[in-house]
Amino acid sequence: MYSLALFTCVVALSHWALAAKVCPRPPEVLFATIDVNKSVYEVGEQIEYTCRPGFIPNNGQRKYSCLPTGKWPLNTLLCLPVTCAPPSLPEFGVLSYRRLKPGNISNFLDTITFECVPPLALIGNETATCMANGNWSTIPECKVVTCPTPTGIENGFLEFAVRRTYHYNESVSFGCQSSYVLDGPKHSRCEKTGNWSTKPTCKGPCKIPVKKAVVLYNGEKKRVQNDLKEGIQHGETISFFCKNKEKSCAYTVAVPCVDGNLTLPACFKERGFFSTLVKKDPSEMKPCEDQA
Repeated sequence: MYSLALFTCVVALSHWALAAKVCPRPPEVLFATIDVNKSVYEVGEQIEYTCRPGFIPNNGQRKYSCLPTGKWPLNTLLCLPVTCAPPSLPEFGVLSYRRLKPGNISNFLDTITFECVPPLALIGNETATCMANGNWSTIPECKVVTCPTPTGIENGFLEFAVRRTYHYNESVSFGCQSSYVLDGPKHSRCEKTGNWSTKPTCKGPCKIPVKKAVVLYNGEKKRVQNDLKEGIQHGETISFFCKNKEKSCAYTVAVPCVDGNLTLPACFKERGFFSTLVKKDPSEMKPCEDQA
């Protein structure tokens, strides 16, 4: 009876010991993840490794089960860097690598840059990236692109332009007639679309719409009838003197010339012959800010 009880106890302890066996975290595989990630695994529980994007598994096993011994089987999986072979070059294309590693093999996410032999234009993305599947992203093309002879601009002219067909990236320059101001880029470039980039415009000067007046121009008092008979150029500013009747002082209002348009301030009053004899001109009065 004692022997039977002892045998039963030993068997029970053995079953308990086996049942109590669990596996710890499985070994890490560089550049890989597991589908079930926890600290303890039951006997028989299975896990599966997956290589991260940009890496591929070798011939090793990907699935493993927790053994009754509380250990994992020997892990044979390796995740290798995806590589891309040198890409096919577009016709008349040039390739430059943007990476630190020497050699012809590129790794996942390495970037290369394409250029076209002048005067050909690069159509598509100038850069390509080594993707997770081992292929390069889209490869561009090198094409002949021409633009027609550029046309002139109003109140301006083309500088040294020859009447011919222009190739991609060639440029021409523009100028403006006397007293007109160039607004925008001086150069226009033949783009890969076969069109010219934005041309400038020539902005006109402004006549000052008064016969007699003293104004402030470039920090100095000027007589319109003598010093500014030709007006001012686009983008320039003159200041008119206005009178504050209550305080008997003068203040200035700046007015810009915008492509031939100059609007007098509402406070400005052009003086007639008799008013100039009996009243002081606002330009000769004390500035209002001096009375603050």
